[in-house]
Parts: sequence; structure tokens; C-alpha cells
Amino acid sequence: MQTDLTFSRPMRLLFLLPLLVVFAAFWLLPMGALLRISTGEHGGAYLALLHSPRYLQSLISTVLLSLAVTAVTIVLSLVAGLFLSRRAFPGRQLLIAALTLPLAFPGVVVGFMVIMLAGRQGVFSDLTQAITGTRSVFAYSMTGLFLGYLYFSIPRVVLTVMAAAEKLDASLEEAARSLGARDWEVLRDVTLPALAPALLATGAMCFATSMGAFGTAFTLATDIDVLPMVIYTEFTLNANMLTAAALSLVLGAVTWTVLSLAHTAGAQSAAPSA
Repeated sequence: MQTDLTFSRPMRLLFLLPLLVVFAAFWLLPMGALLRISTGEHGGAYLALLHSPRYLQSLISTVLLSLAVTAVTIVLSLVAGLFLSRRAFPGRQLLIAALTLPLAFPGVVVGFMVIMLAGRQGVFSDLTQAITGTRSVFAYSMTGLFLGYLYFSIPRVVLTVMAAAEKLDASLEEAARSLGARDWEVLRDVTLPALAPALLATGAMCFATSMGAFGTAFTLATDIDVLPMVIYTEFTLNANMLTAAALSLVLGAVTWTVLSLAHTAGAQSAAPSA
């Protein structure tokens, strides 16, 4: 017995109404307000961004940091995800649970953990003090922020890689090996192309998260001038609404561009196998 689930046009609009309300309340109206504020004084805020070394440097630093975090996260998560999806061993589920534990931590907690590792009284600082006689501290720099972002980015990508790897057709890899392909050639020619859409999508999300992450940067922001912190400073300390709004839209535009490019590239890479 089949059930007809075709709805009339008014019913479909009624079902879409909650989504439209949420979209308007939490995206359309705030973005419209940011655009209205940032274009005040004839768009002078955007001209200030172009002529201010601090704003440009913070944007470049944020983009480079996010790209580095994304690249390292994908490499590490690809290795770990493929291993965990294809190997059964005692304690596997416990290891997966431990890897995904950072998903439960807010950015402030992640920042505090970086301080405990590489802060002035951290484990790494005590170790270098014992070995070299001087304390090495990098928690409050881009290196510390990089480690913090890496910490909460890896679990998301590992889970995505595992889910995608478990859906791969194992016969394709077996066929490649039977034709004489070595393991790295199978990885290059079979596994990576099949995982490309998932890697592009999760890489874009990793980049977007790193671009806009605030809690970790706020905890470690002694010598860090990334874009979320600049926006926070302009809004709260300097009461510079125009610049804060303009910087927010610039951050959003860069992130949206990367997400859009990743979506397009992912669709193109998946097309031949469709």
C-alpha cells in the first residue's frame, strides 16, 4: 500500500514558513543591519579597511591561519580516519570516543588547555626549563592559536572521513591492486578521488570555523590580532560600529566565497562517479 505524499502549494508554503521565519530573523535582518551600518558615511569604513595596515594584516593573518589549520587537519584526519575505518582492534571505540571528545568543549576551554600545555606555567614551559634552563612559551601566539584550532577541528574531519571511507567500494581498490598498483598509487588514483567531495566539504567547514572562531582567540589573545578579535575590540572597546560592521561583512564574504568554491569543486569531483 502506497501513500500519496504530494502536498498542495499552500501546504508546501506552510511547511516552509518556519524555515523562512528563522532565515529572516537570524540571517536576513542581521545581515541587512550590518550592511546598513557599514555603508554609513558613504562607505568610508571600507575605505578605512583598505588604508589601514592593521586591518589588512589581521585579515591576511586570519586567512593564512585558517588555511594552515585546514591543510594540517585534513592530512592528519585523513590518515586517522582511513585507519580507524579499516582496522578493528581492542579499544577502537574508546579511541574514537577520545578523539571526538573535543567536540564537547567550548573555545574558552580549548584555549585554557593550550595555556596548560604551552603557557608560562605549562607542561612544555616546565620541560624546556628543565632541559635548557629557559622557559619557552608560545600559547599566546599564532602557534598556540593554531594548536587550539587544530584541536577542535580534527574530530569533525575525522568523523567525516570515517563515514565517507566506510561507503567506498572496496572492490575498486582490490581491482587496482590486482592490476599491479602499489598502495600509494591506490590512495592517489582511487581512494582520494572518491573521498574528494567529503574532504572539500569538511575542509571548507574547517576553514569557516577557524575564520570565525572567537572563544579560543579571546582566551589566548595576548599577542594575537586575528579578525574576530579586531571586530570585538572595535565594537566593545572603541565603540566603532562602522568598522566592526564592515569587518564582519568582509569576514563573512571571505568565508562564503571559500564555502561556495568548495561546494562547486565538490560537485564537479562527484559528477564523474554519478
